[in-house]
Amino acid sequence: MQEITPAREEEATTAAPLTPPSVSSGAAQAAQLSAAQDWGAAVDVSIFYGREQALATLEAWILRDRCRLVALGGIGGIGKTALTAKLAHRIENRFDYLIWRSLKNAPPIQELMTNLLTFFWEQPAINLPVNEVAETLDDQLRHLISCMRAHRCLIVLDNVEPLFEEGDRAGTYRKSYEGYGDLFKTLGETEHNSCLLITSRELPKEIAIQSGDTLPTRCFQLTGLTELEGKALIQTLGKLTGTAAEWQQLIQAYSGNPLALKMIAAAVRDYFDGSIASFLALAQEESLIFGDIKQLLVRQINRLTPLEKDIMYWLAINREPIAWQTLQSDLVKTVPLNKVLQAIDSLERRSLLEKDRSQITQQAVIMDYFTSELIAQICHEIGHHKQDIQLDFLYRYVLVKANTRDYIRQAQIRLILSPIIEKLQEDYASVAALSDTLNHALEIAREHAPNGGYVGGNVLTLFRHLKVDVTGYDFSNLTIWQAYLQGLNLYNVNFTGSDLSRSVFNQPFGSIRTMAFSPEGEVLATGDTNGEIWLWQTGFSAESSPGASDIKSHISTFQGHQNWVCSVAFSPDGKRLASGSADRTIKLWDVETGECLQTLTGHSNWVMSVAFSPEGEQLISGSADRTIKLWDVETGECFKTVAGHQHGVWSVAFSPIRKASLQGIGQCFVSGSADRTIKLWDGATGECLQTMVGHEHGVWSVAFSPNGRSLAAVAADQSRTRRGKCGKQESVSRL
Repeated sequence: MQEITPAREEEATTAAPLTPPSVSSGAAQAAQLSAAQDWGAAVDVSIFYGREQALATLEAWILRDRCRLVALGGIGGIGKTALTAKLAHRIENRFDYLIWRSLKNAPPIQELMTNLLTFFWEQPAINLPVNEVAETLDDQLRHLISCMRAHRCLIVLDNVEPLFEEGDRAGTYRKSYEGYGDLFKTLGETEHNSCLLITSRELPKEIAIQSGDTLPTRCFQLTGLTELEGKALIQTLGKLTGTAAEWQQLIQAYSGNPLALKMIAAAVRDYFDGSIASFLALAQEESLIFGDIKQLLVRQINRLTPLEKDIMYWLAINREPIAWQTLQSDLVKTVPLNKVLQAIDSLERRSLLEKDRSQITQQAVIMDYFTSELIAQICHEIGHHKQDIQLDFLYRYVLVKANTRDYIRQAQIRLILSPIIEKLQEDYASVAALSDTLNHALEIAREHAPNGGYVGGNVLTLFRHLKVDVTGYDFSNLTIWQAYLQGLNLYNVNFTGSDLSRSVFNQPFGSIRTMAFSPEGEVLATGDTNGEIWLWQTGFSAESSPGASDIKSHISTFQGHQNWVCSVAFSPDGKRLASGSADRTIKLWDVETGECLQTLTGHSNWVMSVAFSPEGEQLISGSADRTIKLWDVETGECFKTVAGHQHGVWSVAFSPIRKASLQGIGQCFVSGSADRTIKLWDGATGECLQTMVGHEHGVWSVAFSPNGRSLAAVAADQSRTRRGKCGKQESVSRL
């Protein structure tokens, strides 16, 4: 880490003024400037104290020395973000473009690069190959360097430390975040006319290696405020009284850390009538130093109203700046807008949140505190709720939000849900015992329906990550908010009467190409152009009348095909599902678990149709390769291939009666083809018994009547019902 020598500080302070170029005034210039700047989540620094030496040094590095990469390091709460924002505003007119991004929630490198390049693509003066897709990180870096060479750009990446692995050496990247190292290395080593400015509690190892006093990559370690700066900051929060020595002791005790000083100043003001001496006396007795300011924070938080506490917990859960509208919708009970805005204003005056234009968030240390409290309270409630402990936190707050961005949800899982599960598994002898407790929590929530809050959604989220099989579970008449259920097997789960309005059940799926009901009609399977099979719970049953109900919920999604799913069919007992695909394969699935039991190969073109025999022992498939194959369901062996159609086979069906229906010839099956014909086959010998003609276009679908004596065929021209007998074809009716 580079240290700033006194000589260099003096040089930076007394350097010749760096006057910005002359600019014209007017609305056109303001609009142009606004379009060329994207301040993202930059903090408001309209009130800022001190740091003049640091600002002068950093300004000289960037403007005079034209450093390509500058890293600002320091402990949490020391003021890195505020200093960087102040610096950026001071030098913004010396750059053609400015963009600020926060990495607090560790967005993937591809997402950040796409975001940066999108900003530059939208600038009229920047010429980037619009039609050239930057598919790799190398391509994205090449485009970014091109922009930074052609124009003077200032890119700020704030809060870089979430990219690094906990419990490992400083600057060691988390898995899948190594691409950031390529970004820092490239921008530090490659010649360009711009500057990347980052802030972090830990410096990336690439920057630590590249940096030097006279090199284009430099590091600045930010320390605490001076006594005068610290006193000026504290006095903005209220009147504190003390001698010069007491002021010095107070500021030095917390190393001039701005965040710590603001929290301590509020505590001195509220609990000690502004007397620094009284506070210092207690601090000496209880060793209330910066490393242990939790008790002071607790005392301040205990003064918050219930709504203010709700807001603080929700800011910690959301983990990024959010609009008040989002915050208001998160609250479990409806709160008038004026009450929400009043609480936000109160929290701002308590120095417990940060405003980012129209959005609000917390400093990292505050967020960490509320996250830890949330975890502890949730674990306590679940572990003791049978002892008349109220499910207050489980009711009021969500553990993982379903309707948020993926990397935010992953951060919530990693920082909130996983620690809760780890603690609960320590307290319970088995997952089964924990599941019993969670089921009891559901019963409590059901008793309070329809105002069950987040209990139902939280329990379902816990079940998912505990890998509890929820088949057959009863979630009826519950409020189930913010449950992320994509990919979760919900077979036979009862959601009757439940409020699922804030949960995410399924993702966008492709156009449906085929569908089939289970034998009892309670499950519907659909196959789509994404190669997926979706199972849906219906309200139908063998006893229900047509139109008596509809689709109730998504059960599960089967993934495995590499192309369109053209046909699906349930086995007679409803336990298996067969699917034929444009990827030329047939798959057999376990309906309850979603496991792919077998993949049948042999067709050389799209598998257009599949059907089970009445006993479920055999499977028939028709393909665009003009063949029909018969398969042993148990072994997956193809024991017969028949051919005879001149074009692809679009539909196949077994006769429902093995012997008696068609002149005693045994198990028959029928096929419809693009060659405009229908063929009747002997299943035992593979002999074509009959070819039916008359359609003017390809035959899409064929089906036997329940007694096996009639069949229906659907073609592009019309639909005909035929009675098939060996050696004779009779067209009975047309539709």
